[in-house]
Amino acid sequence: MSPSRNSVRSLARPMMAAVAVLALLLTAPATVAARSAGGGSTVAYDISYPQCGHSFPTGASFGIVGVNDGIVFSPNPCLGPGDGSPELSWAGGVKAQLYANTGNPGPALSSHWPNGQASPDACDTTASPGSDTANCAFDYGYDAAADSYQTAVRAYVSLGLAHSGATRTPASNVWWLDVETSNSWRTNVSLNVAALQGAVAYLGSVGPAGIGFYSTSYQWKQITGGPAAFAGYRSWVAGASTARQAASNCVGKGFTGGGVTMAQYAANGFDADLVC
Repeated sequence: MSPSRNSVRSLARPMMAAVAVLALLLTAPATVAARSAGGGSTVAYDISYPQCGHSFPTGASFGIVGVNDGIVFSPNPCLGPGDGSPELSWAGGVKAQLYANTGNPGPALSSHWPNGQASPDACDTTASPGSDTANCAFDYGYDAAADSYQTAVRAYVSLGLAHSGATRTPASNVWWLDVETSNSWRTNVSLNVAALQGAVAYLGSVGPAGIGFYSTSYQWKQITGGPAAFAGYRSWVAGASTARQAASNCVGKGFTGGGVTMAQYAANGFDADLVC
């Protein structure tokens, strides 16, 4: 049975600490050669739909790829072989780390709202306040993560990196949930937290190597209110313009409170990521 909002499996900190270890141990593909920043720090790059049809970064220790086209329930058209330059291949295929957009638009704005869905939580539309509840938000986040995950599975199959009929991505994958104010969220942060709990619950049910969150302290606070609900999960911190600023973002517990794995910064026209 799928996990419910009240029984989300929280990954222990030692397991999430393995996210950084995994990143450091990844063997780079031919298009992503090993590289270090000053002081021997490990540097990755992340790409997504904006890089479709353009050149990809070179000289990274590993790659991270967005599976969505900027919003939930929308596939990145360059994740697989669609345009001849699959981003999953650039990132190392089975060794790639992946990130998925998140959001919580509510029943008035979303055509994907789980009206009447019975599982993993009951989204009851018959009683007040109808489908605008934490249970429904949880289901929405769960369904959105499931859609993103299956997008990645299809890309792996289409590239011949998973067998036909596969239902899971490689067990080595680390998944990050992208939490930004540019996507749709509710003013009631408890509903947003429920949606993110649903996304975590789905990913936890399919067992990736690790789960973490991408955001900034400001955006995280605006969207979630800064709850302790995700203190068992690692942060990938955005917002730096330089490697020096990124290094300063590596210090502390991060916006989740669970520690920082990576800090993103601008480099060579791309998003680089310093492994903390």
